[in-house]
Amino acid sequence: MDFAAWRSSGNFFEYRGHRIFYQHSGIDSGTGLLCIHGFPTASWDWQSIWPTLTQRFDRVLAPDLIGFGWSDKPRDYAYSVCDQADLCEALLKQRNIIRVHVVAHDLGDSVAQELLARDIQRVDQGEPSRIVSTVLLNGGLFPETHRPRLIQRMLLTSLGPFIARALSERTFARSFSAVFGARTQPNAEQLHECWQLIVHAQGQRRMHQLIRYIPERLARRARWVDALQRASGPVRLIVGMDDPVSGAQMVDRYRALIAHADIVELPGIGHYPQMESPRAVLDAMTDFHHTAESGRVA
Repeated sequence: MDFAAWRSSGNFFEYRGHRIFYQHSGIDSGTGLLCIHGFPTASWDWQSIWPTLTQRFDRVLAPDLIGFGWSDKPRDYAYSVCDQADLCEALLKQRNIIRVHVVAHDLGDSVAQELLARDIQRVDQGEPSRIVSTVLLNGGLFPETHRPRLIQRMLLTSLGPFIARALSERTFARSFSAVFGARTQPNAEQLHECWQLIVHAQGQRRMHQLIRYIPERLARRARWVDALQRASGPVRLIVGMDDPVSGAQMVDRYRALIAHADIVELPGIGHYPQMESPRAVLDAMTDFHHTAESGRVA
Protein backbone atom coordinates (compact mmCIF):
# COMPACT_ATOMS: atom_id res chain seq x y z
CA MET A 1 0.00 0.00 0.00
CA ASP A 2 1.11 3.57 -0.50
CA PHE A 3 2.00 6.14 2.16
CA ALA A 4 -1.53 7.54 2.53
CA ALA A 5 -3.12 4.09 2.61
CA TRP A 6 -0.66 2.94 5.31
CA ARG A 7 -1.88 5.73 7.56
CA SER A 8 -5.58 5.48 6.75
CA SER A 9 -5.67 1.70 7.24
CA GLY A 10 -3.78 1.80 10.54
CA ASN A 11 -5.12 1.53 14.06
CA PHE A 12 -4.64 3.36 17.34
CA PHE A 13 -4.51 2.19 20.93
CA GLU A 14 -4.08 4.11 24.16
CA TYR A 15 -0.83 3.89 26.08
CA ARG A 16 -0.39 5.94 29.26
CA GLY A 17 -2.98 8.41 28.07
CA HIS A 18 -1.50 8.79 24.58
CA ARG A 19 -2.68 7.61 21.17
CA ILE A 20 -0.29 5.13 19.56
CA PHE A 21 -0.52 4.31 15.87
CA TYR A 22 0.11 0.78 14.64
CA GLN A 23 -0.31 -1.20 11.46
CA HIS A 24 -1.84 -4.64 11.88
CA SER A 25 -2.65 -7.63 9.74
CA GLY A 26 -4.42 -10.88 10.57
CA ILE A 27 -6.41 -12.28 13.44
CA ASP A 28 -5.76 -11.79 17.13
CA SER A 29 -4.38 -14.31 19.68
CA GLY A 30 -1.70 -16.94 19.43
CA THR A 31 1.74 -16.35 17.89
CA GLY A 32 2.53 -13.22 15.90
CA LEU A 33 5.31 -11.10 14.44
CA LEU A 34 6.23 -7.77 16.05
CA CYS A 35 8.14 -5.27 13.87
CA ILE A 36 9.99 -2.54 15.81
CA HIS A 37 11.30 0.44 13.84
CA GLY A 38 14.25 2.73 14.52
CA PHE A 39 15.17 6.39 14.93
CA PRO A 40 14.01 8.77 13.51
CA THR A 41 11.30 7.19 11.35
CA ALA A 42 8.35 4.87 12.03
CA SER A 43 6.51 1.66 11.13
CA TRP A 44 6.45 2.80 7.49
CA ASP A 45 10.05 1.52 7.33
CA TRP A 46 8.59 -2.00 6.99
CA GLN A 47 6.30 -1.28 4.04
CA SER A 48 8.61 -2.84 1.41
CA ILE A 49 8.52 -6.23 3.13
CA TRP A 50 5.06 -5.92 4.71
CA PRO A 51 3.03 -7.77 2.02
CA THR A 52 5.26 -10.83 2.25
CA LEU A 53 5.33 -10.78 6.04
CA THR A 54 1.54 -10.71 6.19
CA GLN A 55 1.39 -13.71 3.86
CA ARG A 56 3.81 -15.73 5.97
CA PHE A 57 2.45 -14.91 9.41
CA ASP A 58 -1.13 -15.16 10.60
CA ARG A 59 -0.78 -11.83 12.45
CA VAL A 60 1.73 -9.00 12.17
CA LEU A 61 2.01 -5.83 14.28
CA ALA A 62 4.11 -2.73 13.59
CA PRO A 63 3.69 0.19 16.00
CA ASP A 64 4.94 3.74 15.70
CA LEU A 65 6.79 4.04 18.99
CA ILE A 66 5.73 6.95 21.16
CA GLY A 67 7.29 10.17 19.84
CA PHE A 68 7.53 8.78 16.31
CA GLY A 69 5.45 8.74 13.14
CA TRP A 70 1.72 9.12 13.66
CA SER A 71 1.81 8.32 17.37
CA ASP A 72 1.49 11.08 19.96
CA LYS A 73 4.65 13.09 20.63
CA PRO A 74 4.20 14.54 24.12
CA ARG A 75 6.50 17.36 25.17
CA ASP A 76 6.90 16.52 28.86
CA TYR A 77 7.62 12.81 28.65
CA ALA A 78 10.42 10.57 29.87
CA TYR A 79 11.27 8.86 26.58
CA SER A 80 13.33 5.70 27.09
CA VAL A 81 14.02 2.30 25.58
CA CYS A 82 12.43 0.60 28.56
CA ASP A 83 9.26 2.63 28.13
CA GLN A 84 9.13 1.72 24.44
CA ALA A 85 9.44 -1.94 25.49
CA ASP A 86 6.50 -1.40 27.86
CA LEU A 87 4.54 0.04 24.93
CA CYS A 88 5.28 -3.03 22.78
CA GLU A 89 4.20 -5.37 25.56
CA ALA A 90 1.01 -3.34 26.07
CA LEU A 91 0.18 -3.62 22.36
CA LEU A 92 0.76 -7.39 22.36
CA LYS A 93 -1.49 -7.74 25.40
CA GLN A 94 -4.16 -5.56 23.85
CA ARG A 95 -4.19 -7.73 20.71
CA ASN A 96 -3.98 -10.94 22.77
CA ILE A 97 -0.67 -12.03 21.21
CA ILE A 98 0.82 -14.59 23.59
CA ARG A 99 4.00 -15.65 21.80
CA VAL A 100 5.88 -13.54 19.31
CA HIS A 101 8.62 -13.44 16.72
CA VAL A 102 10.45 -10.10 16.72
CA VAL A 103 12.14 -8.21 13.89
CA ALA A 104 13.84 -4.95 14.87
CA HIS A 105 16.04 -2.20 13.47
CA ASP A 106 18.22 0.58 14.92
CA LEU A 107 16.57 1.91 18.12
CA GLY A 108 14.24 -1.06 17.77
CA ASP A 109 17.21 -3.37 18.35
CA SER A 110 17.64 -1.90 21.83
CA VAL A 111 13.92 -2.32 22.50
CA ALA A 112 14.23 -5.94 21.36
CA GLN A 113 17.22 -6.45 23.66
CA GLU A 114 15.17 -5.18 26.61
CA LEU A 115 12.30 -7.50 25.63
CA LEU A 116 14.77 -10.41 25.45
CA ALA A 117 16.13 -9.51 28.92
CA ARG A 118 12.60 -9.59 30.34
CA ASP A 119 11.96 -12.91 28.62
CA ILE A 120 15.09 -14.37 30.22
CA GLN A 121 13.85 -13.21 33.63
CA ARG A 122 10.54 -14.99 33.05
CA VAL A 123 12.31 -18.21 32.07
CA ASP A 124 14.62 -17.97 35.10
CA GLN A 125 11.49 -17.75 37.26
CA GLY A 126 10.05 -20.91 35.74
CA GLU A 127 7.67 -19.25 33.27
CA PRO A 128 7.57 -20.16 29.57
CA SER A 129 9.40 -18.03 27.05
CA ARG A 130 7.21 -15.65 25.04
CA ILE A 131 9.73 -14.68 22.35
CA VAL A 132 9.96 -17.41 19.74
CA SER A 133 12.75 -15.84 17.66
CA THR A 134 14.47 -12.53 17.03
CA VAL A 135 15.79 -10.93 13.84
CA LEU A 136 17.98 -7.86 14.30
CA LEU A 137 18.88 -5.48 11.49
CA ASN A 138 21.55 -2.76 11.68
CA GLY A 139 21.63 -1.09 15.08
CA GLY A 140 23.81 -0.13 18.02
CA LEU A 141 23.88 -3.45 19.83
CA PHE A 142 27.17 -2.49 21.47
CA PRO A 143 27.80 1.14 22.44
CA GLU A 144 31.55 0.71 21.91
CA THR A 145 31.05 0.05 18.17
CA HIS A 146 28.20 2.48 17.53
CA ARG A 147 29.21 5.52 15.47
CA PRO A 148 26.40 8.11 15.68
CA ARG A 149 26.15 10.80 13.03
CA LEU A 150 27.29 14.32 13.83
CA ILE A 151 23.73 15.58 14.06
CA GLN A 152 22.90 12.83 16.57
CA ARG A 153 25.86 13.79 18.74
CA MET A 154 24.83 17.43 18.58
CA LEU A 155 21.26 16.61 19.59
CA LEU A 156 22.67 15.09 22.79
CA THR A 157 24.39 18.34 23.79
CA SER A 158 22.91 21.36 25.56
CA LEU A 159 22.25 22.77 22.09
CA GLY A 160 19.97 19.83 21.29
CA PRO A 161 16.63 21.66 21.70
CA PHE A 162 17.76 24.49 19.41
CA ILE A 163 19.16 22.11 16.80
CA ALA A 164 15.92 20.12 16.82
CA ARG A 165 13.86 23.24 16.13
CA ALA A 166 16.21 24.28 13.31
CA LEU A 167 16.10 20.95 11.44
CA SER A 168 14.93 21.23 7.86
CA GLU A 169 13.90 18.68 5.25
CA ARG A 170 17.08 19.41 3.32
CA THR A 171 19.31 18.84 6.37
CA PHE A 172 17.46 15.63 7.18
CA ALA A 173 17.71 14.31 3.62
CA ARG A 174 21.46 14.87 3.48
CA SER A 175 22.12 13.17 6.84
CA PHE A 176 19.68 10.31 6.20
CA SER A 177 21.04 9.52 2.74
CA ALA A 178 24.59 9.33 4.12
CA VAL A 179 23.84 6.09 6.00
CA PHE A 180 22.57 4.26 2.88
CA GLY A 181 24.73 2.30 0.48
CA ALA A 182 26.26 4.16 -2.46
CA ARG A 183 24.06 2.25 -4.95
CA THR A 184 20.93 1.99 -2.81
CA GLN A 185 20.23 5.64 -2.06
CA PRO A 186 16.67 6.70 -1.11
CA ASN A 187 14.80 8.61 -3.79
CA ALA A 188 13.16 12.01 -3.33
CA GLU A 189 9.74 10.50 -2.59
CA GLN A 190 11.11 8.22 0.13
CA LEU A 191 12.98 11.08 1.75
CA HIS A 192 9.90 13.29 1.73
CA GLU A 193 7.74 10.55 3.25
CA CYS A 194 10.23 9.98 6.06
CA TRP A 195 10.37 13.72 6.72
CA GLN A 196 6.57 13.86 6.91
CA LEU A 197 6.68 11.17 9.59
CA ILE A 198 9.17 13.23 11.58
CA VAL A 199 7.40 16.60 11.37
CA HIS A 200 3.90 15.23 12.04
CA ALA A 201 2.69 16.95 15.23
CA GLN A 202 5.98 18.92 15.22
CA GLY A 203 7.90 15.77 16.04
CA GLN A 204 11.22 17.28 15.01
CA ARG A 205 11.04 19.27 18.26
CA ARG A 206 11.18 16.01 20.23
CA MET A 207 14.31 14.64 18.54
CA HIS A 208 16.69 15.80 21.27
CA GLN A 209 14.52 13.86 23.74
CA LEU A 210 14.11 10.75 21.58
CA ILE A 211 17.88 10.49 21.01
CA ARG A 212 18.45 9.75 24.70
CA TYR A 213 18.39 6.06 23.82
CA ILE A 214 22.08 6.40 22.92
CA PRO A 215 23.35 7.06 26.49
CA GLU A 216 20.77 4.58 27.75
CA ARG A 217 22.52 1.90 25.71
CA LEU A 218 25.73 2.60 27.59
CA ALA A 219 24.03 2.54 31.00
CA ARG A 220 22.29 -0.77 30.26
CA ARG A 221 25.03 -2.40 28.21
CA ALA A 222 25.62 -5.34 30.56
CA ARG A 223 21.92 -6.22 30.69
CA TRP A 224 21.38 -5.94 26.96
CA VAL A 225 24.52 -7.81 25.90
CA ASP A 226 23.59 -10.56 28.36
CA ALA A 227 20.17 -10.69 26.69
CA LEU A 228 21.83 -11.51 23.37
CA GLN A 229 24.11 -14.09 24.95
CA ARG A 230 21.33 -15.86 26.86
CA ALA A 231 18.33 -15.41 24.57
CA SER A 232 15.79 -18.21 25.03
CA GLY A 233 15.05 -18.44 21.32
CA PRO A 234 17.22 -18.21 18.21
CA VAL A 235 18.59 -14.81 17.11
CA ARG A 236 19.71 -13.87 13.60
CA LEU A 237 21.59 -10.68 12.69
CA ILE A 238 21.02 -9.33 9.16
CA VAL A 239 23.48 -6.52 8.43
CA GLY A 240 24.09 -4.04 5.67
CA MET A 241 27.87 -4.06 5.71
CA ASP A 242 28.35 -0.57 4.21
CA ASP A 243 26.55 1.09 7.10
CA PRO A 244 28.87 3.75 8.62
CA VAL A 245 26.92 3.75 11.90
CA SER A 246 26.59 0.07 12.80
CA GLY A 247 27.96 -2.04 9.99
CA ALA A 248 31.15 -4.10 9.73
CA GLN A 249 32.59 -2.96 13.06
CA MET A 250 29.42 -4.05 14.86
CA VAL A 251 29.52 -7.45 13.12
CA ASP A 252 33.08 -8.06 14.31
CA ARG A 253 32.09 -7.26 17.89
CA TYR A 254 29.00 -9.47 17.64
CA ARG A 255 31.13 -12.43 16.57
CA ALA A 256 33.53 -11.79 19.46
CA LEU A 257 30.80 -11.70 22.11
CA ILE A 258 28.03 -14.01 20.88
CA ALA A 259 28.67 -17.73 20.76
CA HIS A 260 27.53 -19.50 17.56
CA ALA A 261 26.64 -16.13 16.05
CA ASP A 262 24.05 -16.37 13.24
CA ILE A 263 24.85 -13.50 10.86
CA VAL A 264 23.76 -12.72 7.30
CA GLU A 265 26.01 -10.09 5.72
CA LEU A 266 24.68 -7.89 2.92
CA PRO A 267 27.59 -6.29 1.01
CA GLY A 268 26.93 -2.90 -0.55
CA ILE A 269 23.94 -2.27 1.70
CA GLY A 270 23.82 0.49 4.31
CA HIS A 271 21.87 1.16 7.50
CA TYR A 272 18.37 0.37 6.18
CA PRO A 273 18.49 -3.16 4.69
CA GLN A 274 14.69 -3.52 4.73
CA MET A 275 14.44 -0.47 2.44
CA GLU A 276 17.63 -0.94 0.41
CA SER A 277 17.42 -4.67 -0.24
CA PRO A 278 14.00 -5.99 0.82
CA ARG A 279 14.32 -9.21 -1.18
CA ALA A 280 17.58 -10.18 0.55
CA VAL A 281 16.11 -9.39 3.97
CA LEU A 282 13.01 -11.47 3.26
CA ASP A 283 15.11 -14.39 2.02
CA ALA A 284 17.24 -14.29 5.17
CA MET A 285 14.16 -14.06 7.39
CA THR A 286 12.35 -16.90 5.62
CA ASP A 287 15.30 -19.26 5.95
CA PHE A 288 15.63 -18.35 9.62
CA HIS A 289 11.94 -18.74 10.47
CA HIS A 290 11.79 -22.16 8.83
CA THR A 291 14.05 -23.40 11.64
CA ALA A 292 12.68 -21.18 14.43
CA GLU A 293 9.16 -22.56 14.58
CA SER A 294 7.38 -25.30 12.69
CA GLY A 295 3.78 -25.06 11.61
CA ARG A 296 2.48 -21.50 11.42
CA VAL A 297 5.39 -19.90 9.57
CA ALA A 298 5.17 -20.59 5.86
